Amino acid sequence: MFLRFKTIILIIAAILSSIVFVSAQQNVTVKDNRDKKDEKKDEKKDEKKNQTGNNNFTAEQIAESTVLIYGGLRGRDTLNQIRKTTIERGKLSVLAADGKTDTANYQRWIIRGEKLEKEKNRLEQEFPNAKYGLIYDGTKYFGIFNNTVFTPREDALKSFQNQIWHGLDALLRYKENESKIELAGREKIQNVDFFLLDVTDKQNNKTRFYVSAKSFRVMMLEYEDAGTKYRRKFYDYNYAQGTLVPYRSVLWANNKEVQVIEVGTVTYGQKVDEALFQEG
Repeated sequence: MFLRFKTIILIIAAILSSIVFVSAQQNVTVKDNRDKKDEKKDEKKDEKKNQTGNNNFTAEQIAESTVLIYGGLRGRDTLNQIRKTTIERGKLSVLAADGKTDTANYQRWIIRGEKLEKEKNRLEQEFPNAKYGLIYDGTKYFGIFNNTVFTPREDALKSFQNQIWHGLDALLRYKENESKIELAGREKIQNVDFFLLDVTDKQNNKTRFYVSAKSFRVMMLEYEDAGTKYRRKFYDYNYAQGTLVPYRSVLWANNKEVQVIEVGTVTYGQKVDEALFQEG
């Protein structure tokens, strides 16, 4: 796995280095009468420019490199082919309104659409005292409890919606979603260098992605909803059927940990019954 990851990074570096090389070239003419002091100043400027040359990457170059990595070096076509359906199982913990942490087993079924708004998504959660499903059928949201349709609580529905609109696919599928992408800068956090990539979809959902400048993996994302600032961090990356998956994520709301998701298994391409997304 290490060799494969190293090979991926070397290839990405090779693809982007040509861009850096072209953008870093400067036609500098030195006057014969320039004194040594001016030469030293120019040398320092050139050194600084070389160190920050890859700041010249565009938002699209960074986004496309990230898509390439998550598709196992085969990019968007592979993600579309492999991830036509998703079946995911795992455990989650959420901070309840009373301040206690509730844990549950969960299952998620997805049928991929041509864009996120056409995707079908069902999240079923089994808590010690309740089991229910939250569903987006490509047009509307609703809940299922004991085969009966119900209107979910606002907080539960918002959490479900945010997982869809502010998840990794907001970046990985930005082209299909016709989203706007902008490079918001570059930042070093705990000695890790990040590109800050802002993605805004047609519904005006805005998410900031922290993309590692070394691996082109998304290590963190941020968004704001109803005055609350959310931050989700991703851990334990591994490959599932040739595509990159974080097997653990942690969500903070206003700097308070409110959710942990741990993926047990994830399978792509298996048949998913359309009836799972119907009201009855």
